[in-house]
Amino acid sequence: MPQAFIGVDVGTTSARAGIFDSRGTLLSTARHPLALWREAGDVVEQSSTDIWNACVSAVRAAMAGAGLAPAAISGIGFDATCSLVVLDRSGQPLTVSPTGEAQQNVIVWMDHRAIAEARRINEIGDEVLRYVGGVISPEMQTPKILWLKKHLPKTFEAAGHFFDLADFLTFRATGNTARSMCTLTCKWTYLAHEKRWSESYFARIGLSELLDESGAKIGNEIVEPGTPIGQGLTTQAAQELGLLPGTPVAASLIDAHAGGVGTVGGSSGDTQGVAIPERLAYIMGTSACIMASTAEPRFVPGVWGPYFSSMIPGLWLNEGGQSAAGAGIDHLMQSHPAHARAQTAAKAAGQTLLEFLEQRAIGRLPEPGEAALLARDVHVLPEFLGNRSPHADPEARAMIMGLSLDNDIESLERIFVSGLCGLAYGLADVVDAMRRQGIACGMMVISGGASRSALVRQIMTDTTGLTVALPKTSEPVLLGAAMLGAVAGKAYGSIPDAMRAMSGLGELTRPSGPTMREFHEVKRRIYARMRELDQESRAAIAKIGELA
Repeated sequence: MPQAFIGVDVGTTSARAGIFDSRGTLLSTARHPLALWREAGDVVEQSSTDIWNACVSAVRAAMAGAGLAPAAISGIGFDATCSLVVLDRSGQPLTVSPTGEAQQNVIVWMDHRAIAEARRINEIGDEVLRYVGGVISPEMQTPKILWLKKHLPKTFEAAGHFFDLADFLTFRATGNTARSMCTLTCKWTYLAHEKRWSESYFARIGLSELLDESGAKIGNEIVEPGTPIGQGLTTQAAQELGLLPGTPVAASLIDAHAGGVGTVGGSSGDTQGVAIPERLAYIMGTSACIMASTAEPRFVPGVWGPYFSSMIPGLWLNEGGQSAAGAGIDHLMQSHPAHARAQTAAKAAGQTLLEFLEQRAIGRLPEPGEAALLARDVHVLPEFLGNRSPHADPEARAMIMGLSLDNDIESLERIFVSGLCGLAYGLADVVDAMRRQGIACGMMVISGGASRSALVRQIMTDTTGLTVALPKTSEPVLLGAAMLGAVAGKAYGSIPDAMRAMSGLGELTRPSGPTMREFHEVKRRIYARMRELDQESRAAIAKIGELA
């Protein structure tokens, strides 16, 4: 019987499952929505029970679509957002919500309730901060746990397990509490290159109890991604998923890192000579991540890492990103007066709103890259959730300049294209920061929902000067998770072996030429000035507050 592997990807709004054969061919995919609670004060929460049930529904639907027997599945891998899951000592949900709702036991990655705690940690300082770009983010887990200790002490005291969401999924599948080196190194300050937690860090920030019992609450068995976890699927999990007990389950990856594994190892006729350390992975979703792998550690101010063996074994990882990417574009569109009219027109054309706007924008000019000229007079700094990197400023906010009273669909197009340019300039800032520290940037492999947009790819390549490659598969994040399952199931000896066998590159996009390069250089200078104005205005208002 041919082998097949399941990849499960838990994003912000849905859980998805994909089934692949041993060559990386997608056999079936399915999705199930997730519940999301939003409250005042940048509070965003989920339910681990709801998330697991969504995974079950997606896996069962994908299996039905593939028409495979459970015995055909030789391994399963999970990836997820870097959200914090809190369970009691018996593995049941504990509330993380100011509402006290027990089911709301997940602090979502984009929840910024812990900005003050992150600021305090950065003021205290510790050696571990060198390995998160010098500044810890409220999106990471220790600021969030510190917030729980202060604001929900009963939850903190009753907690038996603090899991990154991806590790919760392997725990729920296997009953084993082993953690992935990816999650703990990238989001918890584990020093993978030294195979240790920093006792001084936890003591100085006031969380030394997390290292009691060798760190049992946060991870005392830490393994590389792709390592088989425990004895595989438990009987209960197997029954729920419709699979066989004992099916190998792999140590997990963060969702963006699964996208990196699913993309940067691919080859095509034009790219045989490009080494993985010369490629960037850019994964666009609700947020966006830009990742570079290097043979030696590179310290890039404001860019997370360097992290050892956290995506590709033996290589160091630097991770930049934008806290609001797809979410920022969606918000821009929804706030425009022509949004409803454009939605109706897009639906009538059988398109999504972004597809509709892109076709209109590209249709106005001879070349896709020239559509950026629609953003000539409108400028967007899309920092709706702050700046993740390279400025590491979670309190930054978005800014739009050049608005008129126009309320037609053409005006919405201009805002749309301007938002894409703003995202591209944020990406270019990260790429430039990496280059300054000697990171080779020879090509960027782009994945995620927006990656299928020719306009997005052209603006990204014209802004960065990098050739942009699409992965051959339409589901690179799911493929990366399935590769983990293939390694855990012993179909391949390592993640690099699986990458070479299961992935490939597709269409390449190259820069348009000097005219568009000059156009984007001018707009980038305006973008930088807008950032300075945002910083100056916040500082001025804060000074007024001090005087009051």
